[in-house]
Amino acid sequence: MQWRVRAVRGATTVSTNSVEAIREAVTELLDELEAHNRLDFDEIISATFSATRDLDAIYPAAIARERPHWSNVPLLDVQQMYVEGSLERCIRFLIHFNTPDPEIRIYHPYMRHAKSLRPDWTLAQLTASPMRLRTRD
Repeated sequence: MQWRVRAVRGATTVSTNSVEAIREAVTELLDELEAHNRLDFDEIISATFSATRDLDAIYPAAIARERPHWSNVPLLDVQQMYVEGSLERCIRFLIHFNTPDPEIRIYHPYMRHAKSLRPDWTLAQLTASPMRLRTRD
């Protein structure tokens, strides 16, 4: 069995720049990630969250750190590069993890208005069956 480093991406949008709205969106995004991917939290290398420049009420990684099993995951927040006309109030993540399964199916959750960022993945994943998450007990 040969281990590989794989990555999962995802994004969502937030209705307003408030702690409550960002918490709701990040929680929904991570719930979707965990519901559809077989991740072993001990094998996550790191997670980077980016937010557009119009979101500064709370760090998305701070919300992730409050979740069960995320306290030992190295997390980083960065500001997404601004490009004129790009999607506003958007939070993205990139999570690298080790896996012994080279054929693992990865579900990349794109939610709310962020579905427009990767319509090819969003449509293709609608037919994919959910995968159970492995957790530490």
